[in-house]
Amino acid sequence: MKKDIVRRNKYAFGLGTIGRDMVYSLVSMYLMVYITEVVNVTDAELAAVTTIILLARIFDAANDPFMGVIVDNTHSRFGKYKPWIALGALLSGLLTVILYTDFGLSGTGFIVVFGIVYVLWGVSFTINDISYWSMMPSLSDKQKDREKIGAFARIFANIGLFAVVGSIIPVTNALGESFGSMKKGYFIFAVAVVIVMIAGQCITLFGVIEPKIATEKPEKTTIKGMLQALFRNDQLLLTGICMALFMIGYETTAAFGVYFFKYAYGDENMYVSFAVILGVSQISALIIFPLFSKKYTRKQLYSAASILILAGYILFFVSPMNMLFLGTAGVMMFVGQAFIQLLMLVFLADTVEYGEWKLGRRNESVTFAIQPFINKIGGAIASGIVGMTLIISGINSLEEGAAPAALGLTFMKIMMLIFPMITILLSYVVYRWKFKLDKETYDTIVSELEVRRSSAKVEKNDYNIDR
Repeated sequence: MKKDIVRRNKYAFGLGTIGRDMVYSLVSMYLMVYITEVVNVTDAELAAVTTIILLARIFDAANDPFMGVIVDNTHSRFGKYKPWIALGALLSGLLTVILYTDFGLSGTGFIVVFGIVYVLWGVSFTINDISYWSMMPSLSDKQKDREKIGAFARIFANIGLFAVVGSIIPVTNALGESFGSMKKGYFIFAVAVVIVMIAGQCITLFGVIEPKIATEKPEKTTIKGMLQALFRNDQLLLTGICMALFMIGYETTAAFGVYFFKYAYGDENMYVSFAVILGVSQISALIIFPLFSKKYTRKQLYSAASILILAGYILFFVSPMNMLFLGTAGVMMFVGQAFIQLLMLVFLADTVEYGEWKLGRRNESVTFAIQPFINKIGGAIASGIVGMTLIISGINSLEEGAAPAALGLTFMKIMMLIFPMITILLSYVVYRWKFKLDKETYDTIVSELEVRRSSAKVEKNDYNIDR
């Protein structure tokens, strides 16, 4: 593929992640905050909402591979991915605004409406997410190109994420004061975030040039083919397990952020400063990743990043309520997480060629259905843990301005830090156990695939000549 096309696609694809991750962060990280701190639901309503979120995300995650089949079988004049990217962006944007709209409901009415809208939001975001990320491996079959494309996309995804994390408290507070209601503040914030998402998705839709390999019409993907792609591709399965364990830990820690600073640290506004520090650290880590990847193997980078994360968790847990210690621990955790998230993204992309080499099919969309599936499972478990922790610790039922019990705070810290540390450690153990797609193995696979494709073209031409 020509370098100028790869470069154009890198920018057009990467810039599209900003708004997407703003919307996803707003819903996955702060919908629970909105419900507990702004809507002020009862413990019974919170338990119902937590159950809905958990079940809805599991249901939605189970649909991801089927959406992958649909995308794999799409061959329109607009390309394989773009029609679904556009549809998913429009629907999920509309439903995001509805989630943050105050309809004046409570009790059963609130729970029913919330459940319907939340399920529909999950389905619509899946349409966009599967088609968007499954486009990435088609942009290049070279590992270094994929690392650059993936790094650029993750940089802007994190810019979007931390734009929300760093602004949501001061901006919604300011909007709430101006319009006389925090509910209106969150509504206006949601509308603004959705506008950014639509603008970013337009850059991808009109900027990316889908390569020929992505627009060819291969054999139709069946449900049986989907199951084979998911379960007979051992490297995909292994990568999925690693990603799941890691994201459960990462999502759980992130979901507790606002509650930790409000109830344990004692200053909710300090969360913004902390988030900015982490955002700059994580984005900087993604920027310098290509420099490290030139000097060190992926296995070395994964090991070093895992050690850094685990050390950061331990420091955070034992630190006094001092930003010097907490900030240092946070930087260690999020720099390591940036490296691992990017590594997992390129691991996943590489399993496409491995699957084609082993099973005879590329199945980009089915393969990349693993990523949102895992993110949703991680988010579902994180939301369940946060919701139940707030109820068990007594934090959700606190009167305004009241301090939580010491035992409740300790329980929250354990669920925020110790539990995630265990899942991230298990992720590393699984990776070191049987992952084998290093550079040498991958290059060999790509070379063999090129020979196969050339032979297939020769056979096809000979057949046409004979006819």
